[in-house]
Amino acid sequence: MKTLAVDFLLKESPNAIAIVDTKLNFISYSNQWQEKFSLDKTDIINKNLFDSIIETPSLFKIAVNEGVKGKEHINLGQKFTLPDGKLQWLKWKIIPSTIQEHGFDGAIIFLDDITAVQKELELLHKAEEVARIGCWELDLISNTVNWTKTTKDIHEVEADFIPSLEEGINFYKEGVYRDKISYLVSNAIAEGKPFDTELIIVTAKKNEVWVRAKGEVEKLNGKAVRLVGTFQDIDQKKKIELAHEEISERLKITTQTAQIGTWHYDLVENELEWDNEMYRIFDIDKNQFSKALEAWSSTIDPNDKERILAATNDAIKGLKDFDEEYRIKLQNGSTRYIKGISKTIKDINGQSIKMTGANWDITELRSTEIQLAKNTKLFAKTFEHSSIGMALVSPELKWLKVNKSLSKSLGYSEEELLKMKTTDITYTDDLSSSEVFKSKVFGENNKNLKLQKRYFHKDGNVVHAVIGVTPVRDLNEKPSHAIVQFLDITNSIKSQNKLEALVEVTKSQNESLTNFAHIVSHNLRSHSTNMTMLTKFLNEEKDEDERLNLNRMITSATESLSETIDHLNDVVLVKTGALEKLQSISILNTINQITKSINGLLEDQRATIKIDVSKSHFVNAVPAYLESIFLNILTNALKYRSSERTPIIEIKSKVKGDFIQITFKDNGQGIDLEKHGDKIFGMYKTFHNHKDAKGIGLFITKNQIEAMSGSISIESIVDNGTTIFIELKHN
Repeated sequence: MKTLAVDFLLKESPNAIAIVDTKLNFISYSNQWQEKFSLDKTDIINKNLFDSIIETPSLFKIAVNEGVKGKEHINLGQKFTLPDGKLQWLKWKIIPSTIQEHGFDGAIIFLDDITAVQKELELLHKAEEVARIGCWELDLISNTVNWTKTTKDIHEVEADFIPSLEEGINFYKEGVYRDKISYLVSNAIAEGKPFDTELIIVTAKKNEVWVRAKGEVEKLNGKAVRLVGTFQDIDQKKKIELAHEEISERLKITTQTAQIGTWHYDLVENELEWDNEMYRIFDIDKNQFSKALEAWSSTIDPNDKERILAATNDAIKGLKDFDEEYRIKLQNGSTRYIKGISKTIKDINGQSIKMTGANWDITELRSTEIQLAKNTKLFAKTFEHSSIGMALVSPELKWLKVNKSLSKSLGYSEEELLKMKTTDITYTDDLSSSEVFKSKVFGENNKNLKLQKRYFHKDGNVVHAVIGVTPVRDLNEKPSHAIVQFLDITNSIKSQNKLEALVEVTKSQNESLTNFAHIVSHNLRSHSTNMTMLTKFLNEEKDEDERLNLNRMITSATESLSETIDHLNDVVLVKTGALEKLQSISILNTINQITKSINGLLEDQRATIKIDVSKSHFVNAVPAYLESIFLNILTNALKYRSSERTPIIEIKSKVKGDFIQITFKDNGQGIDLEKHGDKIFGMYKTFHNHKDAKGIGLFITKNQIEAMSGSISIESIVDNGTTIFIELKHN
C-alpha cells in the first residue's frame, strides 16, 4: 500500500521527477517529466534515461552519471543552445540513492525548465543596463544593504562589494547632496515617507555622476523594517537638462540685450503669443493685444503690407520660411524697421499647425546704413572732384583708386596707376620714406601721417608733393587701406629754388661788385695816372720828335684803356640775367661741338682727347657760357702744353648729389699753386711767360660758372699737369 501511495504521489507531482537505477534506466517518473522532457510518450520504465530524454546540456549528463555513483549535484540554472539555435535554461537537483536509504541503488532527479523565467530576468537585466537603473535594499532588522549589479556598476565598485549604510551614504558628494540623502533616508525610517530625488555621487573611481534615487518603505506593525528602491544613472540626461537651462537663460538674456522678441502662432486656434520684448518693439500694451494675427498685421506699414502678408501666407502653407525686413507704424506715428524670421511646424499629415519665430528692431542699423550710404556718396563726390590729388592705397602700397587731380599731377591715367605700387614711381632717394609710411600707417600704431615726398612724372620730371595719410580700419580694427591726400607743390618748390638761387646770385653779385669796384678803381686809376703823366709831359715837351713819341704812348694807353673797359663790360654781362637763360644742356654734345671747332688746333699740336662722359648727363646752364668755359679750358691746355710731351687731355663726368662734376685733366706745364693759388682766378693774373697770356680767361670762366650757381676748383703740379673740377646743377 505504501509503495502504491508513493508511486501515485510521484506520478501526480507538479514537478518533473525521475528515478533511475545505476544503469540510468527508469525505475519511476512523474507525469510532468514525461510531458516536458520525454521523447517517448509511452511507458518508459526500464528504458535508458538518455535514450528518451530531450536535448540537455553536457553538464547535466555529467551530473547524472556522478549522481548514480553517490555524488549529489545541484545546478540553479544552466543556459545552453539547442540544435535549432534556440536558447534554453534548465535547473536540476540530483540526489544519490542506496538500497539501504530508499530501497534502490541509483538516483532521484529533479529537473525544471526555467527558460521563460530566465528570459524575463535577462531582459530585465538588459533593461537595467540600458536604462542604467539598479535596485537597492536596506534591511533594517539585519542592518544590511544589498545592491544589484547595475547599482554597483553605477558606483564603479567591484561585483563582490557589499556596502554598509554609512558607506552607501558617503558615496554622495560631500555637502548639500550628502546632507540631503541622509535626511531623506532618516525621514523614511522615522516617518515612513518615501523619497524621489536627484543628487550627485562620487564613484569609487572619483567620477562625479548625477543619479536619481527612489525609496519606498515597508512596515511591520507600523514600524519600518525595510527600505527598497531604484537607483538610476541620469548623468547624461541631467547634464543635458542643465546645459539646456543654461542656454535658455543665456538666450533669454541675449534676446533682451539684443532687443530680440520671440513669438508663437497657433494656426489652428489663430492665437498669437508674444514675449515681453515683442510688446516693447511694437510699442503695444500687453493688455490691449487681442492675440490674433490681425493685431500684428495692423501695425505693418501700408507700403510693405502686401509683400509681408504674402510671405506670411507662403510660410503658413509651408512653401517657404518667413525671412523678411519690413516697416511698422507705431502709435505715435514714427516708423521702425523690423527683421523677422520664422519656422513652420507641421503635424504627421503634413498640415501646418504652428509657427515660431523672432523679430528684432533694426531701425538703428538701417539709419546707420542710410547715413553711411550718404557719407559714402559724399566722399566719392569729394574724392573725384577734389582740386588736390586723392588716392586709396593698400597695406602693400598699391594704388587702389585715384582721382583725376592725382592722375594729372603724375601724368599717368587711372588704369596705369592701378597696375603699379606707389614705390614704382617714388623718387629713389625718397624710398626710405615709403617704409616710414608703411610702418607708421599700417603697423601697430596706425597713426595719421604727413610728409613731403618726390615722385617721377611720366615724362621723367620730378614731382614734389606734400602727402597726408589717414589709415582706415576694418571690423577687426586692422588697417585695410589708407586715404592719401596729394598736394602738388612742384611749382612752389621751383619758385623757392629759384628764389634761393637768386638770393645766392645776389649775394655773389654783391661780393663780385665789391671786387669789381676794386678792380675798376685799380685798373682805371692806373690808366688815368698814366695818361695824366703823358699829357703833362706832352704839354711840357718842346722837342718835336719826343712829342711824337709821347703821342704814340698816349694812343697806346688809350687803346689799353679801351681794352680794359671791354673786359670789364664782359664781366658785367656775365653777371647779368644768367638764371633767366638757363637751359637743360647735354655735356657730351657741348664737348663734341667744341672739340670739332678746334679740331685743326688739336691736329696741329698732335693732341689726344679722351672723353668719358655719359649721354644721360645734362646740366642747367647758359649755352654760350658752357661753350665759352669748355673752349677756354681746352685752349689753355693746348696753349700751356709741355714742350717735353705730346698733349693729352682727359674729360670725365659723374653725378655728385644734385650736381654733375666735370673734370678736365691735362699733362701740361702745370701751375705753382703754393705761389699763385690765392690769385689763380684773379683778373689779369698770368703765371707763364706766354705772349698771348692776358690773365682774363680764368677770371671770366669763374664768373660764368658762379653765375649759373656752379663752382670751379683746380689742382696742379708744376711740369706734371693741371686738373680742373667744375660742378653744375644736374637736370
